[in-house]
Amino acid sequence: MHGSVYTVSDVMTRTVVALAAGAAFKEIVRTVEGRRISALPVVDSGNRVVGVVSEADLLRKEEFRDSAPDRGPRARPPEGLRKAQAVTAADLMTSPAVTVHADATLAQAARIMARRKVKRLPVVDDHGVLRGIVSRADLLRVFLRRDQDITDEIRHEVLAGRLPDGIESIRVDVREGVVTLSGRVRDTSVVPLVVRLVRSVEGVVDVRSRLTGPRHRPVLEPDLEPDLAQDGDGRRAAPRARS
Repeated sequence: MHGSVYTVSDVMTRTVVALAAGAAFKEIVRTVEGRRISALPVVDSGNRVVGVVSEADLLRKEEFRDSAPDRGPRARPPEGLRKAQAVTAADLMTSPAVTVHADATLAQAARIMARRKVKRLPVVDDHGVLRGIVSRADLLRVFLRRDQDITDEIRHEVLAGRLPDGIESIRVDVREGVVTLSGRVRDTSVVPLVVRLVRSVEGVVDVRSRLTGPRHRPVLEPDLEPDLAQDGDGRRAAPRARS
């Protein structure tokens, strides 16, 4: 692990089932069904990722089963019809593949999945060689971190050195990933920054701030302030009555 920043390499599966470009349709279906995998990377002879075949690609054949060949191109997207007629991985695959590097953060991987509407990402090196695969479920594993581990990271890696009064003035409680910060800080302007930093810790579900500023001594009216002038013997004189 890498402190508060987890990367794809921390959660990815390193043993990957991949397809050759010439893999036959039924072979692909058997692999998907047997391995319970929703998508498979397709690699060339150098193990470089050239595409991905998903369950959705395989279902094109069933989707177009009752379509008349001469009506298909006009009634359906050409890409869908092409995949419906495919018999190998090379014909079925979506190319180029949407991939991610091992040093990408989990947030970056999650954004790629959301924007490209995919559930799994092949992990590649700088040369496009397959190194692993990461799924949505893998990205969720950070929420299984122990509360104590999250507490220790917040106190010693996030808060330490960032608060003028030190971390001793802050109480950190973590229950099921929900962080509660309580205590007093000298400068309340740092509270939004502290909350943002704590929220960025992997495994944190939510942050509740109960941080407050320092206690202020009430300011008394001048007429109520005691006269603490010293008398001739150096002793404090009793407060003089105000007329």
